[in-house]
Amino acid sequence: METLELKIPPVVQVLIIAGLMWTLAATLPAAGFTFSATPLVAPAVAIAGVVFALLGVLEFRSAGTTVDPRVPDQSVSLVVRGVYRISRNPMYVGFLLVLTGWGVFLCNVASLMLLPVFVIYMNRFQIIPEERHMHEKFGEAYRQYEKAVRRWV
Repeated sequence: METLELKIPPVVQVLIIAGLMWTLAATLPAAGFTFSATPLVAPAVAIAGVVFALLGVLEFRSAGTTVDPRVPDQSVSLVVRGVYRISRNPMYVGFLLVLTGWGVFLCNVASLMLLPVFVIYMNRFQIIPEERHMHEKFGEAYRQYEKAVRRWV
């Protein structure tokens, strides 16, 4: 299973999960539900996700480090300021919020059940391998950061 580690760009993973969510909503209409606030909640959650992810990207850019999570060994600095004081993975939290907004828009329980699948996949094949590289590259500084800030939120 290590062959999947850091191979699929997270944006592609989001698109795959979003497509699967749509497919489930279309094929399992019985799992649908009505939520009168959908027109407000779905875009609000998705927009919050986009903002959270972009804040993470901006912090990486301002620190002059790579935003490509497939090459964590190219990180030149440990970013611990801004949104990284709230989450060690704000871009992934943002993606999860975007998918949550999409799930609310679809109003389908089966679709929403893919959200934990996304988290589990990201933890196993993206975040844990990234953390291994951060431990190797930044040592004790990363261990201290890890103790102070949660992986997701």
